[in-house]
Amino acid sequence: MVGRVSGRRSWADAEKLEILAEAFRPGVRVRDVIARREVSSSLIYTWRKQARLGKLGGVAPALPAFAEVRVADVAAPAPQPATSTSGLICIEFPGGVRVSVDGSVDAGALARVLSVLR
Repeated sequence: MVGRVSGRRSWADAEKLEILAEAFRPGVRVRDVIARREVSSSLIYTWRKQARLGKLGGVAPALPAFAEVRVADVAAPAPQPATSTSGLICIEFPGGVRVSVDGSVDAGALARVLSVLR
């Protein structure tokens, strides 16, 4: 069990900024920093908001960081190999209606077509 600090504690702006930098470093869990530094989660998020607004030790709010994006020409899709005609099924209805499908046919679509032709 981690002991709690009783009473109010005063944090210098430099300490707050140091804790914020540690807590929001990529790959670091905020709750681990909270436990190690014995600071409440509400303070961490209050300090982060203050820092963003420029109210923490004169620190200017951080500007959003953007990644460069380049739009490239869309490559044509690779041609699909022709389906094999083996496994071809021919269904002939009275009246001369003929339906031919191969193994890659969608069963649901085929069932709907056949139900209309019956």
